[in-house]
Amino acid sequence: MAYTFQVVIDSHDPHAQADWWAETLGWTVEPSDEDFIRRMVAEGYAGEDETMTHRGVLVWASAQAICPADQVGDRGRQRFLFQSVPEGKSVKNRVHWDVRIGGDDKDEVRARLEARGATFLWEGHEGPHGWYTMADPEGNEFCIS
Repeated sequence: MAYTFQVVIDSHDPHAQADWWAETLGWTVEPSDEDFIRRMVAEGYAGEDETMTHRGVLVWASAQAICPADQVGDRGRQRFLFQSVPEGKSVKNRVHWDVRIGGDDKDEVRARLEARGATFLWEGHEGPHGWYTMADPEGNEFCIS
């Protein structure tokens, strides 16, 4: 039996991270079910303090997911879930992801990402293949190639 998975990223601000990564990947922030959230609060399963308004929409405060737009609602969708944690990032990631930019110019993509808050860390090469290792606005490493 094959399994599916999602990648969960610890975050200081999961909604800002989800917005940033959705724009970076050309994905979409998964829609919030405001009626469900209100019902969970009304029935005592959650408190108002567990919710917030982000971009005019009622959301769970502690997490936000993104996925490709054509996969919204699919059970086995590709998905990044950003969840809040109290501590900041303090060491190098043991896992990172590679953003494959197709035929786009790597230097132009790097410049766009830096303009949006990413940090260039180093350049790597294996034979003719090269990549840039970057950090997102919260310091999580990723590569563009």
